[in-house]
Amino acid sequence: MSRTIRGDDARVAVGFHGDEGPLIVAAVLHLVRIGQGEDAPWEVVGSIDSTLTLSRPRYAATVTSPVTAGGLITGVDETIRVEVRQPSSAEPIGSFCCLAAGGERQPWSTRVSFRGATDPALTIVVSVGAHLQGVERFAITGIRRGG
Repeated sequence: MSRTIRGDDARVAVGFHGDEGPLIVAAVLHLVRIGQGEDAPWEVVGSIDSTLTLSRPRYAATVTSPVTAGGLITGVDETIRVEVRQPSSAEPIGSFCCLAAGGERQPWSTRVSFRGATDPALTIVVSVGAHLQGVERFAITGIRRGG
């Protein structure tokens, strides 16, 4: 939907078309260029938003199961879902549903257990939806698997 690139740091807004055509931002992804040169890859390290945030655990934190996820949410009658994912698995290795939340920049927090983590890097995905479609807003953060 939009992008801002400054050196090796980028913000990319992703979303969907609403019922009457307006573009709705689901998340603003934070990417960092890894390495040097024009063909160096970009890596999504998390998301940046004001209506659904994931501030705990922080980027690149080392975690074990269960992990506490938390942040802020703005919205009415929201239902928060949390997943722990790894690149080598098609399905989440842990999930929690559902945490009722809502209000104006209200804190939210929950614990989610995960099993079978083999990859060194994991991703926590938090999402809300079901008003217009299954996932309307989401937040992510990259973390490290602890021993």
